[in-house]
Amino acid sequence: MKTVSSSWRIWCGRPYPFGAQWTGEGVNFAVFSEKATKVELCLFDRPDAEKEYACIPLPECVDNIWHGFFPDLRPGQFYGFRVHGPYDPGQGLRFNPNKLLLDPYAKALAGELKWDDALFGYPVGTDDGADLQFDERDSAPFMPKSVVVDDAFDWGTKADPIGLSFEESVIYELHVKGFSKQWNAVPEADRGSYAALGSDAAISYFKSLGVTAVELLPIHQFVNDRYLAEKGLNNFWGYNSIGFFAPHAAYSSTGDPVREFKTMVKRLHEEGIEVILDVVYNHTAEGNQRGPTLCFRGLDNQTYYRLAEDPRYYVDFTGCGNTPNVPHPTVLRLVMDSLRYWVTEMRVDGFRFDLAPALAREANEVGRFSAFLNAVRQDPVLSRVKLIAEPWDIGEGGYQVGNFPAPWSEWNGKYRDCVRRYWKGDGALVGELATRLSGSPDLYEGSGKSPRASINFVTAHDGFTLADLVSYNDKHNEANGEDNRDGDDNSNSWNCGAEGPTDDAEINRLRRRQQRNFLATLFLSQGVPMLTAGDEYGRSQGGNNNAYCQDNEVSWMAWERNEEQKRLQDFVGGLSLLRQKHPAFRRTKFFAPRMKMENVDEAPIPIAWFDTSGQEMTEEIWNGPPYGIAMMLCGDALGIGDAHGHPVMDDTFLVYLNDQSNPVGCVLPGSPTVRWELLLDTKEEAGFIPGNQAMAAGTSWEMEARSVVVFRQIGGENSHAARQTPQKA
Repeated sequence: MKTVSSSWRIWCGRPYPFGAQWTGEGVNFAVFSEKATKVELCLFDRPDAEKEYACIPLPECVDNIWHGFFPDLRPGQFYGFRVHGPYDPGQGLRFNPNKLLLDPYAKALAGELKWDDALFGYPVGTDDGADLQFDERDSAPFMPKSVVVDDAFDWGTKADPIGLSFEESVIYELHVKGFSKQWNAVPEADRGSYAALGSDAAISYFKSLGVTAVELLPIHQFVNDRYLAEKGLNNFWGYNSIGFFAPHAAYSSTGDPVREFKTMVKRLHEEGIEVILDVVYNHTAEGNQRGPTLCFRGLDNQTYYRLAEDPRYYVDFTGCGNTPNVPHPTVLRLVMDSLRYWVTEMRVDGFRFDLAPALAREANEVGRFSAFLNAVRQDPVLSRVKLIAEPWDIGEGGYQVGNFPAPWSEWNGKYRDCVRRYWKGDGALVGELATRLSGSPDLYEGSGKSPRASINFVTAHDGFTLADLVSYNDKHNEANGEDNRDGDDNSNSWNCGAEGPTDDAEINRLRRRQQRNFLATLFLSQGVPMLTAGDEYGRSQGGNNNAYCQDNEVSWMAWERNEEQKRLQDFVGGLSLLRQKHPAFRRTKFFAPRMKMENVDEAPIPIAWFDTSGQEMTEEIWNGPPYGIAMMLCGDALGIGDAHGHPVMDDTFLVYLNDQSNPVGCVLPGSPTVRWELLLDTKEEAGFIPGNQAMAAGTSWEMEARSVVVFRQIGGENSHAARQTPQKA
């Protein structure tokens, strides 16, 4: 191993900022390790180099921060660290200078991790005590290398963060590679890359769907699990992070992931589309005590991880082997620095936090005022971006839906479960469905939040696609190589009468209608809709509800669409447009806490509920068996103002939902002056109704089994007239 020559110039440098900082005159390196006895900077001439050409001790250590300045180094330099210290796993100490370590603040990584026993700090074996032993093999030949980055980039004048209000948002959850891997509308070399997401074709597609924000599955540099690699599979989703500052290099078609990512963000921002990152700070790719030594474990295991009462082992709130020690100031700073970097330097618009309660745990309990949540709330940068929690982990008390403080929004799992069960036909859900359609005030209103706190979704990357939700009763995950044991066993799905693909035309018609029902419910609910990529055309994974390791056609978007798929895609675009044009569907405040108003001459209220006879709902119906329900959104009673304080007005809408297996006779509510224009009926393949089909209040009509129907009021002076007892036409 070569060492530094006398020709090298090394200055003391500064302990801040952490990582490798190009100053224009050289590179400053700084890394934290409290228990280390020596930290060496290793320099490589290429990312696949097996040996460093120089190994240089960092000359200074101030407040446990090892640092040095190298005036002769430049951007593009490949590097890593070797850290000396005691190897005593029984005390939680796992230093091993034979293992090359990634810089936890590296802004780019190059080269691939190649699985080899040398990556482990101990001699790999079946012995339960193997990790207590010390391994002397060099891991450098098998490790990716950190890269010094020049942050300079021309953002122009139109690429600033957009700052779109959450209420106006339509989120599109996608996978960078899976979205464009099979798309011939982008150059072949760009397929599956950041460049493809910023292409004209992608932007046009997003706009056709009414998408205002793309939420990217993890793009922090991640590792493919060894057990998957040995089975010929890949960690496709990417929930196995190792570099919290580095964009995943495999998604770059240019070989410069940082610049390519910034260019993608710039293009999307220029077209009014925000970028939200799905981030994984709840565990790392190093796993438990039998995992590899790649970064944090070798830098300072006691600092970076939460250790069990026996410090040889790790606390695990995620099922992935470890939990970062976020309550520790150094680890909290790492997470906060990472988040601020992605906002200020990479200019993203927000984050979705995977298994967020794991970050909010102080000891074992999840705290609303934990160090992490408080740090985010007071931060002048992060408190202004979109913050979305996945509000559950696997620890005790880990289901925290409704408990994250402002300004957090949450993936609303109760919305998903209720809507799935309703359209499945479980029954006795009318009252809960009304609550979910209203933005889930039972979860969020008491903490002073608005409907924006509820990120509404029916499907996500994890679970059935929308098409599979209506085509399978059971999961079919055999391709994952785990004997179908993985994945959720309780998906609240319904196959409509046959398991999987069928030639039965009636079942296929029902499945298409059910997809339209789910989509209409999603876009017409108060809160923020999140659409999973591919649901707009009926993408299927063949019943696999845990396709995390399927880096193939199972998970990739298909771009050759038949007429039925094109109609569904157009339907989604129409729903987005309806929502965009009408603030009645995206309120900034919760409705008044009353379902029924006895005196229609009182001040107008923004919502009313009707049964199928045109009468306002009764307690018996709210708490009774399956029953059609009508929600009236009164556009002249939104109770909100514009930027100048003027009242915002809208049309009045009537939304019918019928989960019954038979058609239901209905009567339109309202006074004789009221007329209702039919806008949408999911019994129709197109969903939206062309022309001006209008009916007078009091008209009897039949609603198809399992369908959604939307009317717009076109007669009557205000919503009071629409709410009066109907007169027979």
